[in-house]
Amino acid sequence: MKSVIGMGNALTDILINLKTDEVLERFMLPRGSMNLVDSDRQRRIGEYVAGMPRTLSLGGSASNTIRAMARMGVRTGYVGKVGRDTTGDFFEQALVNLGIEPHILRGNERSGRCVSLVSADGERTMCTFLGAALEMRGDELNESLFDGYDCLYIEGYLVQDHELIGRAVRLAKACGLTVALDLASFNIVDENLGFLNELTDGYVDVLFANEQEAFSFTGERNPLEALDKISRKCPLAVVKVGTQGAYIKHRGKVDHVGIMAEAKRVDTTGAGDFYAAGFLVGLTRGLSMVQCGTIGAIAAGRVIEVTGTTLADETWTEIDRLIRRVEAGGYLF
Repeated sequence: MKSVIGMGNALTDILINLKTDEVLERFMLPRGSMNLVDSDRQRRIGEYVAGMPRTLSLGGSASNTIRAMARMGVRTGYVGKVGRDTTGDFFEQALVNLGIEPHILRGNERSGRCVSLVSADGERTMCTFLGAALEMRGDELNESLFDGYDCLYIEGYLVQDHELIGRAVRLAKACGLTVALDLASFNIVDENLGFLNELTDGYVDVLFANEQEAFSFTGERNPLEALDKISRKCPLAVVKVGTQGAYIKHRGKVDHVGIMAEAKRVDTTGAGDFYAAGFLVGLTRGLSMVQCGTIGAIAAGRVIEVTGTTLADETWTEIDRLIRRVEAGGYLF
């Protein structure tokens, strides 16, 4: 496995640093919450915080993963849908700038955006308008999308569209690709449990879940028991257990990998996305499960040290150095 194409909700993140939480109170936004909003409400929030410091970056779960993999040297592509607007243009150009092959569809709705309101202590309150991302349909996908790729990575948030995901995995398998899935959120699992079971039984090769998602998927609160159940459904199962690291089961063998202990937690946004990126980077290099898990932990450990998911060039240089140590067998958790 050498190249990975991701598919997800194409969102542009707009990160706004707040001096006070007045806007949260004004729009009745619970501190630290994730809120799905319509275009009008997001516009009114945007007007209220006009003039405050902000940054734009690629957003969306699969986009985070693919972007991180590209920075770690993997050939990558991305499938998503944006609007016919400047936000969509920004998203597509940002992929190109990172060396990610864009397979961007254009919809009638405005491009999806996630406005992240960052309080003075670093806590984020998110207001997400999915927009054109919701317009992506299965009949817009074809086998040519997967030409030259070895793996399809899907974010769990797309699982709500059964027709879209079903067609994507069928096409990917017909083209000989490995399919990797991140469960994304326990409520997504709860709402789509039957479909997820069918999907995993028939098409998924690599599955990532945290403890909550694994419990929702299997009914097992013990992560090792949940791991065992998942491993009966797909060849490679990963259950992340927060500060305790992650359990990995492949070919009947269970490995435990810890976390990057020295990482200073600032913002956990994107930690799971970057873990998946690091793990898949390890797979593209033919490394052991422990090595894959260690690279995942390194990537996750570095992204939680910053607000947002954009790392400095020197941080990526440090990650590359650590990956080389992992490959040499001298740096394992």
